[in-house]
Amino acid sequence: MARPRRIVLVRHGESEGNADDTVYEREPDHALRLTDTGHRQAEATGVRLRELFGEERVSVYVSPYRRTLETLRAFDLDAARIRVREEPRLREQDWGNWQDRDDVRLQKAYRDAYGHFFYRFAQGESGADVYDRVGAFLESLYRSFEAPDHPQNVLLVTHGLTMRLFCMRWFHWSVAEFEALSNPGNAEIRSLVLGEDGRYSLDRPFVRWREPETYDRIR
Repeated sequence: MARPRRIVLVRHGESEGNADDTVYEREPDHALRLTDTGHRQAEATGVRLRELFGEERVSVYVSPYRRTLETLRAFDLDAARIRVREEPRLREQDWGNWQDRDDVRLQKAYRDAYGHFFYRFAQGESGADVYDRVGAFLESLYRSFEAPDHPQNVLLVTHGLTMRLFCMRWFHWSVAEFEALSNPGNAEIRSLVLGEDGRYSLDRPFVRWREPETYDRIR
């Protein structure tokens, strides 16, 4: 099995929805573009990625949303050294179709109270639903490692929640640990690096906004 030296996860650059949540009332979530700031963020991240990968080959998986595809394009990676696959299982959490801003804000408040992992948006997904499809993607990813010529690097261009859930699944984090973590910023990187012991470790942690609150504490 030719496991990659590193698995790099990147959140898309700032999108129109990040800058102005009223846009969800006029545009589908999957169609939102990067802002000018988002393009600059992605270009800066692209410089770092080109330095990181050097002349090594990269297997790229990208969410089919416009903002993730634009982010990948802005990286300006060497086309001769990458193979790109659009991967719908890496898409953003589904919040429903056309979105009413006030309703979404209310549902986000409910989610904060109920829990980000278990709360399901009306006509949309819960964090647990995203966890399940990320798990299905991981099974496909593992199988790809069986190819003897698998590239030394894997790059996932995706969304903040999906990044956290990918790491939760990979490292077997508990729900309580997941709930305590914040999303990475736009165009931020997290890398799973293969160590000499054959195990992957995260190059830097996600920001923790609170201590994990678990149900299994002895009273």
